[in-house]
Amino acid sequence: MKSIILLILFLTTPFLLFAQESAKTAKAKSGDGIHSLLKRHHLNTPENTAEFIRLNKNKLGKKNYLIEGRSYILPLPNKKKVQSFDIFGEKYRDVEIKDQKLKGAVYYIVAGHGGPDPGAQGKRDGHILSEDEYAYDISIRLVRELISHSATAYLITRDENDGIRDYKYLPNDKEETIWKNKKIPRGTNKKLRQRARAVNSLHKKNAGKYQRMIVIHIDSRNKSKRVDIYGYYSSKSKKGKAFTNNLIETIEAKYKEVQPNRGFSGVAKSRDKLYMIKYTHPVTSFLELGNIQNPADQIRFIKYENRQIIAEWLAEGCIVDYKKRIK
Repeated sequence: MKSIILLILFLTTPFLLFAQESAKTAKAKSGDGIHSLLKRHHLNTPENTAEFIRLNKNKLGKKNYLIEGRSYILPLPNKKKVQSFDIFGEKYRDVEIKDQKLKGAVYYIVAGHGGPDPGAQGKRDGHILSEDEYAYDISIRLVRELISHSATAYLITRDENDGIRDYKYLPNDKEETIWKNKKIPRGTNKKLRQRARAVNSLHKKNAGKYQRMIVIHIDSRNKSKRVDIYGYYSSKSKKGKAFTNNLIETIEAKYKEVQPNRGFSGVAKSRDKLYMIKYTHPVTSFLELGNIQNPADQIRFIKYENRQIIAEWLAEGCIVDYKKRIK
């Protein structure tokens, strides 16, 4: 038994010593508060303030005052916070929380069609491109991006088996469900009613918070017709108009950065008859991401790098809207 205890101590002690050596301390100067001490060491963030208080809870005075001359443990710099979600698949399961730009914001991301309904379809190199699969991959990437900025994001249309996929041609399946594992019914109205109820129920649960919904579709037009991203909102919603404009304007600005001579023809406009605009409660932006029939637009979807960029740009638009939010 003694030899086992010695072995355990031998194996654990180096780790404990390393942990102790990696932690730094600082002495409080006259007039120091937590804010000024952390600022002096380039650690002045809300996360580090909370961690500092946790690390030094037995050393602090009343109301967390610092005591002059006393040494305090500093939070480790660049400490990464990671959350894990199986829905994103093995490669993308772990999400690094990059910042708190969307802390307090709630999003509902709804990929169009799914289950028995593949939506619009196009053809390329002998492959069938199904709207629901590409809209879903962009939607799930967007949810991951929003979470990385500390948002609460609900993936309403879900496929527990697909995760985020990094290949060109996404095979069509019928495995998608709606929030809380509800089977998607046949019939347009039944399908839309089901997702509206799911969103409205969550909206009620999150009453009083900043809440936004993005519905993601891919259009189908004449094969020769190339289109940019269109955004629709309710004419009765000032916030919906602002949100949609912020998304579209962010995308336009990003295109100007990466392709200065490209031009951009996407627009934001009202479209009140769309079911997911008319019968849902959150402030909503309904997006059409291009023409699935057009060979040039197809590049926007089949390359996973492009699907990721769209998700990142939409997340940037969400950040813009959250900063400008109408109370």
